[in-house]
Amino acid sequence: MRIRRRFNAEADLDITSFMNLMIILVPVLLLSMVFSHTSILKLNLPPLSDGSSSDEESKLLEVVLRDEHIDVNYPAGLRVRRIEHVEGEPQFKALSLVLQEVKRQLREKGVDKKDVMLLSEPDTSYQTLVSAMDTVRSYQAVVVTSVVEAELFPEVSLGDAPEPAAPEQ
Repeated sequence: MRIRRRFNAEADLDITSFMNLMIILVPVLLLSMVFSHTSILKLNLPPLSDGSSSDEESKLLEVVLRDEHIDVNYPAGLRVRRIEHVEGEPQFKALSLVLQEVKRQLREKGVDKKDVMLLSEPDTSYQTLVSAMDTVRSYQAVVVTSVVEAELFPEVSLGDAPEPAAPEQ
């Protein structure tokens, strides 16, 4: 007996619907894609104090982040201003104004101070620390008709806040 074999021609592949899908899907995915933005901030270690220099430039400017308030100390240990939190939230705008005034007074004395030491308690949130670092580095100023970032203290050092002093009686 003879076996008949049919000669099957290869079937054409219809990819029209797939191409239509790709034409729509690729632009939609490209438009919805989020491009990541990574910022790197150079931090310095706190300086070792030897107590030998009493120069104005060597005095430390400290910003101490506490649970209830923010202290600005200059030189280290002498409080310039205490900024109380409002409804549990730190007041970074007030901190910026205080630091702008400190910067202005230092410039009047002929000191170009660029470093600040940011001291925080161990339970300080990451967002609070980042917001404080952004606040001490620069502030927004209007020059002519545009808003620019003006420099405050760009060289930020991090450290642990000292234990709070006992309340006075």
